[in-house]
Amino acid sequence: MEKQAFEYAPAPESRAVIDIAPSYGLFIDGEFAEAADGKVFKTVSPANEEVLSEVAQAGTADVERAVKAARKAFEKWSALPGAERAKYLFRIARIIQERSRELAVLESLDNGKPIKESRDADLPLVAAHFFYYAGWADKLGHAGLGPDPKPLGVAGQVIPWNFPLLMLAWKIAPALACGNTVVLKPAETTPLSALFFADICRQAGLPKGVVNILTGDGSTGAELVAHPDVNKVAFTGSTEVGKAIARTVAGTDKKLTLELGGKAANIVFDDAPIDQAVEGIVNGIFFNQGHVCCAGSRLLVQESVQDEVLDALKRRMQTLRVGDPLDKNTDIGAINSAEQLGRIKELAAAGEAEGAERWAPACELPGEGYWFAPTLFTGVTQAHRIAREEIFGPVLSVLTFRTPEEAVAKANNTPYGLSAGIWTEKGSRSLWMAGKLRAGVIWSNTFNKFDPASPFGGYKESGFGREGGRHGLEAYLNV
Repeated sequence: MEKQAFEYAPAPESRAVIDIAPSYGLFIDGEFAEAADGKVFKTVSPANEEVLSEVAQAGTADVERAVKAARKAFEKWSALPGAERAKYLFRIARIIQERSRELAVLESLDNGKPIKESRDADLPLVAAHFFYYAGWADKLGHAGLGPDPKPLGVAGQVIPWNFPLLMLAWKIAPALACGNTVVLKPAETTPLSALFFADICRQAGLPKGVVNILTGDGSTGAELVAHPDVNKVAFTGSTEVGKAIARTVAGTDKKLTLELGGKAANIVFDDAPIDQAVEGIVNGIFFNQGHVCCAGSRLLVQESVQDEVLDALKRRMQTLRVGDPLDKNTDIGAINSAEQLGRIKELAAAGEAEGAERWAPACELPGEGYWFAPTLFTGVTQAHRIAREEIFGPVLSVLTFRTPEEAVAKANNTPYGLSAGIWTEKGSRSLWMAGKLRAGVIWSNTFNKFDPASPFGGYKESGFGREGGRHGLEAYLNV
């Protein structure tokens, strides 16, 4: 008897749980205020191009005000006992948990990611990072960084659009735990959850000026990075911008951490559990529409199981549901912006032009918004642009290998070094591979697993420094 397929009924999350204001100002010294020059920009929902709100565009005078407020607040904040700072962080973590439904809906509206990802992955991790670093606030002398490490001062932090709230947590939680104050600039296309977080800071009673939020475009971030009274710069984003920031900071006494692009290899050996590996491949490249710096965008499959893996992978891709980010059944949401969609299309076209074979499941895309179907390329060589350049979208390049040595050589043949995945039943092989791969994070028989206690960061053009874990404290302390 033929198996019957059941269609999923729509299961939309209600937008009514979140109240989006028609306009937002900058959050400076505990208060919302207009930009000094009155400039604003619009933030839109990538799923349907609906204007969600109008947001202030910070300029030079606003950066000056925010840094000055952070500098003033630093004196008292850094002097607080660690246990007192911890109370604020614990309070913020609990409020995030209490308001997680609102935040998840807001994140999916502004970013385009599926609600089940923002609800079940992003928000629990956001709260966990604040809980984790709250626990460190009174134990800094036991972190292996010296008996009495001191905070740096004002931290200027610039975050990307792919995980707006999670990247905020990665930056702000350790900075505050160590006694620093913060001026944070969210991405231009996803400012709303950072502004919501500003309200959480007020709800938690955080002293004025400890956290300041400046919305704006790249020029705002450049002003913040270059400000002479910023002691520490933390950036997550593209390698190109990261290089520009490194040039700006060079020759100053500012501490710098960069978490940049990636072109991770997901390596499947012939003894791997195929069904489990396929789930890891799908999670590695299609989670968050491929908008993940550590995405497993290069699949390296041992030749003897190539056909079996690809057949299973294509069957699995045919079950992925693309559509409304607020529908709880959606697997792949909207591409974050028209600009990013254009880059994905350009690189996919380059893959076809260079001779790779393109495949995507039959997929009806919405008529409005920014969308791209899950796609894989076979017949890819290491010379193809799609195997070398970060696509930052739901596009997978498939290469093959015969021996572990060849897999290592191909995996390391990239200017990036952020992450990698290994699929094999042999623990000795996983450990051998991990010792050879030049990647900051290596997963064995899984992919995209994160924990606030585990450090994250890369080598080469994927940046330097670590976020998360005990290692994440070092970037915010004089040691």
